[in-house]
This record gives sequence, structure tokens and C-alpha cells, in this order.
Amino acid sequence: MKIAFPATGTDLSCLLDGRFGRAPRFLVVDSETNSYQTIENDGNADASQGAGIQSAQAVIAAGATAVVSVHFGPKAFQVFEKAGIKTLQADIAPISDLMDKFRQGVLPRMQGPDKAGHAG
Repeated sequence: MKIAFPATGTDLSCLLDGRFGRAPRFLVVDSETNSYQTIENDGNADASQGAGIQSAQAVIAAGATAVVSVHFGPKAFQVFEKAGIKTLQADIAPISDLMDKFRQGVLPRMQGPDKAGHAG
């Protein structure tokens, strides 16, 4: 299973970014092998609108079946719901620690967006 994280850095020791759509990049981690790929999010970090949707589409295109974030806006959340992607919530922590929590099944599933959309 592949899990996507908005990330502040480029390896598993970096912190989860507090933003989803405007995060600088995503790490997509294979839960079985712990291998990962980095997806740069340059175009969306400064977008006036649509960052959540475009970021969600990039995560889905990378093959993620779950995504972990501090917050999800309504548009990104809706994209994930339609695609059948699990949306899990976590506090800012090293991604390696969050992978441990994912494997333990202790990250809560989001029932809806918890942040207002960003109107531009």
C-alpha cells in the first residue's frame, strides 16, 4: 500500500508539512518496503486557487491509496473521497514516526474536510 504525506523535506526523517495543497512536496511511501518517491509540488505551492485539487490529483496519479495530513480542505477531500483514497489525520511529526502509527492503525480517518477552502 502506498501512503502519501505532505512533506517539508525529501526523506523519511523530515516532518509532515502542516499544509496539504500548498506543501512543497509529497513523499509517497510503500508500507511494505519503506521505499518512497518524492513528488515536487512547486506549481501548487504558490497557486492562487486549485492547489488542493491539483495536489490531490498528483498524489492519486502516484498510486497512493491513503494520504496523511494535518488538514484537508473541502475540494481535496472530495477528490480523495471520489477516488476511494483513505484520508487520515496526524499532527506534525517525522514521517518515519507517522509510518509506524499508520502500521499500528492508530491514525484517525477523516470524516470530512476540517479546513475551509482557499478562495483566490
